[in-house]
Amino acid sequence: MTRHLLTGHVLHFAGNPFTGPWQDAVRIAENSALLIENGQIAAIGEDARTAAGPEAVHHDYGGHLILPGFIDAHAHYPQTAMIASWGKRLIDWLNTYTFPEEIRLSDPDYATRIASRYLDLVLDHGTTSVASFCTIHPHSAEALFEAGAARGMAIVAGKTCMDRNAPDALCDTAQSAYDDSKALLTRWHGKGRAVYAITPRFSPTSTPEQLHALGALWAEHPEALMQTHLSEQVDEIAWVRDLFPQARDYLDTYEATGLLGARGLYGHSIHLEPREIDRLREVGAGVVHCPTSNTFIGSGLFDLMGLARAGQGVGLATDTGGGSSFSMLRTMAAAYEVAQLRGEAVHAAQLLWLATAGSAAVLHRGNEIGSLAPGMAADICVLDLASTPAIAQRAAEAEDIWEAVFPTIMMGDDRAVSATWVNGLPLRGGN
Repeated sequence: MTRHLLTGHVLHFAGNPFTGPWQDAVRIAENSALLIENGQIAAIGEDARTAAGPEAVHHDYGGHLILPGFIDAHAHYPQTAMIASWGKRLIDWLNTYTFPEEIRLSDPDYATRIASRYLDLVLDHGTTSVASFCTIHPHSAEALFEAGAARGMAIVAGKTCMDRNAPDALCDTAQSAYDDSKALLTRWHGKGRAVYAITPRFSPTSTPEQLHALGALWAEHPEALMQTHLSEQVDEIAWVRDLFPQARDYLDTYEATGLLGARGLYGHSIHLEPREIDRLREVGAGVVHCPTSNTFIGSGLFDLMGLARAGQGVGLATDTGGGSSFSMLRTMAAAYEVAQLRGEAVHAAQLLWLATAGSAAVLHRGNEIGSLAPGMAADICVLDLASTPAIAQRAAEAEDIWEAVFPTIMMGDDRAVSATWVNGLPLRGGN
């Protein structure tokens, strides 16, 4: 297999920049190198140059930032075609836009087209791994796993389960949710780079019977992930309280049914009660920050700095199509803006960690993706730090590398993505 030597500024992680000084956890090695062999990173820095040999193909990204491919830890690929839909909050938005579009994916051919379209769009934006909800149709999960395998991508996905408070065309049952999810899990989990996530949409659209059935499936297959939504909007929380009057809080609807655990992913998690915060951290569960969605749908301001500093595992996500962009750069910018509204300034090093190693950690894939180190998968994004005239003129005034990087985070889009490598192959760019 061809060996590839990439040269440019290389991003390194040595720890979590939220639980200690970011300067100790993240650094950028300027004018460095990275060697790819057999789909993995073989060496970094001078070791890469020495080991490359004359036969390696050299990709000169001088002045560009070489970093791990972005990891979108919470998305809804079936909502690709209706992203940026106007004027609704969560419940009305689901009924007006989301559910009608998800019904369209009952057509397997349409699901296949949308899965391919979605992955091509995120690759354009430097995203190499995603965790996505599908629809209730088992073939919708098959479509995404197959599209991911064709591109060599590390995919987390699951059939969405709902048996109430949704159109009949999008409802399954407690038994069919269990059976379909188990069949998909058996077929796909651990196949290639696929990971299965048991996927109840959220408590309002699942009866206690369905939640218990999915909790039982997770107990049988603790190696799988579980993804759902938690405390996104205050009116949603009130609805949960009406539907589950015996529950102590929203999280308890999952905890009481076997759906709280270390391999659980809880999207949004904005309006958490103190007990919920403590329990999520105690069990080692991951929460996922979806800032463009939280502002676009009017959900609220996630406490990124408070939760992360307290040791809560946090990932970052676009939440396509509630989120208004496929770009993790735009998502990082929104995370910065939301934190500013809460009186905190998030450093560029922390934002880049969230979009890569932080998301990999909550997906329990940090030994494979999210960092640049020997033995890791060669999933790589290369950012042009002067991709537009506006960004270039600001970067030209920078006094250090971090000041040069920050304008791309705040103003960058797919034009900033010079190349996207997946599993050691350049799927976008690559010169």
